[in-house]
Amino acid sequence: MTTHDNGYKNLFSHPQMIEDLLRGFVHEDWVTELDFSSLEKVSGSYVSDDLRDREDDIIWKVRWGQSWLYIYLLLEFQSRPDPFMAIRILTYVGLLYQELIKTKCLSINGKLPPVFPLVLYNGLPRWKAATDVVELIEPIPGGLTAYRPNIRYLLLDEGALAESDFPAMKNLAAALFRLERSQDPADMQEVIGALKHWLDAPEQTELRRAFTVWIKRVLLPRRLPGIHLPEISDLHEAETMLAERVIEWTKDWKQQGLQEGRQEGRQEGRQEGIQEGIHRGEAAILERLLVRRFGTLTEEIKQKLENASTDQLEDWALNVLEANNLQDVFN
Repeated sequence: MTTHDNGYKNLFSHPQMIEDLLRGFVHEDWVTELDFSSLEKVSGSYVSDDLRDREDDIIWKVRWGQSWLYIYLLLEFQSRPDPFMAIRILTYVGLLYQELIKTKCLSINGKLPPVFPLVLYNGLPRWKAATDVVELIEPIPGGLTAYRPNIRYLLLDEGALAESDFPAMKNLAAALFRLERSQDPADMQEVIGALKHWLDAPEQTELRRAFTVWIKRVLLPRRLPGIHLPEISDLHEAETMLAERVIEWTKDWKQQGLQEGRQEGRQEGRQEGIQEGIHRGEAAILERLLVRRFGTLTEEIKQKLENASTDQLEDWALNVLEANNLQDVFN
């Protein structure tokens, strides 16, 4: 697993994250009947008939009335959606049921407990794969259709969530997703400030540390590539660092553009090529910042960047972090 995967797995190994994930993003009546105080993590390593272990899943059980409900959370971080994810879920749930039968974890009536499969995906392409096994199997006439397996999973595609999908109340899972969607240091600072207050109780020390490690090792290096990051040991230090170093990082971004431009110019081997390369490098860096902050740019905006002077590009780069929209950047 990658550092990103391990960071998520660490975070969702805390019961509060599972509770907030279900309360905030699973809008079904049965969620309100769960006894979240009974949340208990279950081993996710099963041995199938061919003796291959699975250890990359997260499984919890929680009281639902007088019975147990098993929550099968699959974290999916591959670059593209898996068109046969439903088959994987079918296999994983089958392995879970085999283990429950082996360990005699059955209801008082001798039946298996319900399992809720949930796929959490944060890749760039939107997820379009089937969410039910039955969608992947050709229908067979003459009554055989009734024998097709039928199991579905709930998909949470982070990138497809609209602002209205986020719960208004305090929710740690929502804070994690907002950090994933953050476009600049100011966005991150706001969410980290909220997390700092939400996780200030002594019993939340481990979860606070898990967030800090994920921010330090995954979020900041990915959001601020090529920038030297100081050591941080808690959320307070992360918030302070973001507040103090926004302007410095903006200058670093600009310098990175200058260096890229100089390199491109040197390759062209002409003095005028050096100047042109510097300018293109600055414009390219600013374009990436604008896309991160405001989304896809129009051809008109791209042309504006291409035709701008070096001084204009520098001014606009400094405007990016405080602007509410593209118009603010160019004003």
